[in-house]
Amino acid sequence: MDIIISNSSPEPIYEQIVRQIRNQIITGQLLGDEPLPSIRNLAWQLQISVITSKRAYEELEREGLIVTVGGKGSFVSSQNKDTLREKRYEIIKEKLVCVVKEAKLLSISLQELEEMLKHLYKEA
Repeated sequence: MDIIISNSSPEPIYEQIVRQIRNQIITGQLLGDEPLPSIRNLAWQLQISVITSKRAYEELEREGLIVTVGGKGSFVSSQNKDTLREKRYEIIKEKLVCVVKEAKLLSISLQELEEMLKHLYKEA
């Protein structure tokens, strides 16, 4: 499992970890039932706080991407890739609904919103 942390990124460290592990699970780099480093080991490897690695694992567990078994550690959930993609799709859809509502409140047209999204998509 490869994780690269950027201290200069505006994205919090725990979110960087979550994003990278999530992507590795969805793309199949991390397989179902595969063990993950312990919270303490991950913190040591990345030279971060144990609290930060714990928060990242908690978020991944909330999303259903990993499971934690007391006394044994954390493992990649054994869900298939289609189910994982559907979950991500729903999360993105919920965020876009919020964006659309905010755009309507600010009287931003659909065309303006589309242009904004195209621009942001190219930049990312």
